[in-house]
Amino acid sequence: MGQRLEQQQVALIVEGDVELRGLAAALLEETDLLVVEASNGEEALNYLHHHAGEVAFLFSDVRLPGPMSGVDLARTAQLKWPWIRTVLTSGAPLEDDLDKALRDVRFMPKPWLALELLMEAERAIQANRFEEVMPHNRTGRFATARA
Repeated sequence: MGQRLEQQQVALIVEGDVELRGLAAALLEETDLLVVEASNGEEALNYLHHHAGEVAFLFSDVRLPGPMSGVDLARTAQLKWPWIRTVLTSGAPLEDDLDKALRDVRFMPKPWLALELLMEAERAIQANRFEEVMPHNRTGRFATARA
């Protein structure tokens, strides 16, 4: 009998600061996630267009180099790939209107704690394992078996 090979879930880290990005990557490499790094929103979006089905966790700074902010990236991910657990981080608080627009996106203030980041990654892993057992359709409702 053949064995089913499970595809490894990905954590996508989007951070303009190479040291912070490296720190987050080093922490997340301790999880069951494969770590992919992007230095700006456009690079991350390009990766998502080709590999979104593999991504379980998106961790992005709000302020990124280039025209796309982390908020723009999070909005796009939330609309196109709602299964991706998304966490934004910033040294400044999010404005209330942005917070409401990103209802399913978590916010982690800088400096973030290693344990917080690892806990969010673990939640993403668990949510995707649940998704494999109880898939849902694009409306967010659970699929039901029909006799």
